[in-house]
Amino acid sequence: MKSLHQVLIPKCDEFSWDKYKTIPIVESGEALIPLSTSNLLVTYPFYAKMGIANAIPECFVREGVFEKLHQVTKLIPEGKKLVVLDGWRPFSVQQHLFDTLINILKKSFPTHSEQHLHHKAKSLVSPPSSDVGAPSPHLTGGSVDVTLCDDMGRFLDMGTHFDEASQLSWTAALEGRSLEYTQAIENRRILYNAMSEVGFTNLPSEWWHYDFGNQLWAYRTSSQRAQYGVTRPRDIIKQWESEILENKFI
Repeated sequence: MKSLHQVLIPKCDEFSWDKYKTIPIVESGEALIPLSTSNLLVTYPFYAKMGIANAIPECFVREGVFEKLHQVTKLIPEGKKLVVLDGWRPFSVQQHLFDTLINILKKSFPTHSEQHLHHKAKSLVSPPSSDVGAPSPHLTGGSVDVTLCDDMGRFLDMGTHFDEASQLSWTAALEGRSLEYTQAIENRRILYNAMSEVGFTNLPSEWWHYDFGNQLWAYRTSSQRAQYGVTRPRDIIKQWESEILENKFI
């Protein structure tokens, strides 16, 4: 049997944010779990660390995703660790990221049509959507952005930075470039093959983005339905309001 770093990442040029939207969601009701409670995973809530407005200083995922991420840790070779950079993401953060990217593209390419720029933007940031029938993937708690680090916590070479606006950010983009990116190719293969083996699917345009249980995952696995829809972390204020209105308190 080949090692994870020896199995090539298949090339996938097919990409659409529209095809998955018609897949029905049968909500499982699984709770969001904070990953910082785990001693087997490294978490680095990237957007909060970067000071992005409304980003949260925690990586939340659905329980099923939580369990699968721990399965991945058992597959990662010694000396490397799985790092989670983002999980559940507030809609306002998704909107901010997409709008910011669009504005940068407009300033950089003023002669290009808005339709073309939106198409290019969608290859890096998913279009913001709070539609319960077709939510943004990160709004479901079924998406994770991940990378690898060494035993000391230093991020490993993946060929590009996380969220880098580059054609080389496509997951399979480095295959065939072994002389330039030998270590990065190995690291991407380890991450891709370990995540795939436990049931995650990858977004072809982002080496860091993986899905389980949501519509994007259902589309890539040809599943008839998704099991994760719109959700949010526990809100103690809303919980109190609900409990008091239901006469649980008085």
